[in-house]
Parts: sequence; C-alpha cells; structure tokens
Amino acid sequence: MKVKIESTWAEVLAEEFEKPYFQNLVQFVKQEYRTQKIFPKGGEIFAAFDATPYPDVKAVILGQDPYHGEGQAHGLCFSVPDGIALPPSLLNIYKEMRDDLGIEVRQSGNLTHWSRQGVLLLNSTLTVRANQAGSHQGHGWEQFTDAVIHHLANERSGLAFILWGSYAIRKCDYIDRTKHLVLTSAHPSPLSAYRGFFGSRPFSKVNDYLVSQGKAPIVW
Repeated sequence: MKVKIESTWAEVLAEEFEKPYFQNLVQFVKQEYRTQKIFPKGGEIFAAFDATPYPDVKAVILGQDPYHGEGQAHGLCFSVPDGIALPPSLLNIYKEMRDDLGIEVRQSGNLTHWSRQGVLLLNSTLTVRANQAGSHQGHGWEQFTDAVIHHLANERSGLAFILWGSYAIRKCDYIDRTKHLVLTSAHPSPLSAYRGFFGSRPFSKVNDYLVSQGKAPIVW
C-alpha cells in the first residue's frame, strides 16, 4: 500500500503498511474524512514523521490523541500552529521548561523546531473527530504507533524516550533502559502536573544524555 510519508520512514514501515489491520485502518480513516470533521488535515496525519526522518530521531515524546479543537492539531503531539492559544498541558510544559532551563514561556505553541532537531512528537492515535476526544482509538492507530516505537527501541540505541502519564508509560514499558534513556513522570495536564511533572526536569536530562552519547543537545 502506498502511503504518503517521509521516505526513510516509508522504508522502515513498509511491511506495516501491507498488514490487514493497516489496510482496514486506511479505509476507516478515509470514510471518516468523507463523512465527519476530522483533525488534523489529511496532509498532516504523518507530519511528525515528515519533520523527523528515521535516522534523525534522537528523542521521542509520546502523546495520546491529537487535539480535537478547531485549528489546534497539526500532526505533532502537544504542538499547535502559530496563532493558536496554548492548550493547558503545553502551557505546563513551557512552565517546566522555564524552571528547568530558564527559557521564558513562549507565546507560540508551535513545536516544529523541536521536530527538526530530532524530537519525534508522536501521538499514539493520529486522527480524531472534532470535539470527540478518543474517537479514533481502537481502530488500528495504536498498533501502528507501537510498531514505530518497536523499530526505534530495537534497531537504534542512545535515544531518549520522554513518557508523560500512565498511558505513555504503559505503551513503552518494554523499552530496554540499558540501551536508551527512559524518562517517566506524571502528565503535564493541569489535573496531574503537580503530582510529579513539575520538577521532573526532562529537558536538561535529555540534553545531558544526548551529549553523553556524542549527540548535539536540543535547543528547546
């Protein structure tokens, strides 16, 4: 099956695209786009992969669903386009970045500059109905993104996995911590950020690790 995705990822995931579950997923997603309002735009479903080619991945941040509000989702987890108000979780991420690195809270929530430096901003589910959180869960996206994580965890070494909240932690609990840095904490949501996200200092920890691996740190 031909999937419009960055060429190195297309090669890595070629077998996945031929599996029956993925072909069923494609049919489901196409039907949803024809009959419902779906986020992100069709051309942005694989934006995280397009922005961060497979050989360039240095770190992974895992989200759950795309944002389901108008204009928010653009294919990168936790990120919103320029000009869109900061969602609460992203605002808390910025607050922790300020406390960790001294970077003042930004007005823009566009995290594309992270992606271009090797931070794969991956949601577990890559599409969602407008105003219906979780509406595309259980249709195959999770199996696809599991395969993405398996490729990275098993075929690469020296990566940093940043897992916020129980969902992300469970999804990645098989990663070999002798091969990779795995950082876990509470989710940055206002409901949980005070239970261990604030004060976790993930940004400096990732950069220290990348430098120890002979890689350039991320300019957060």
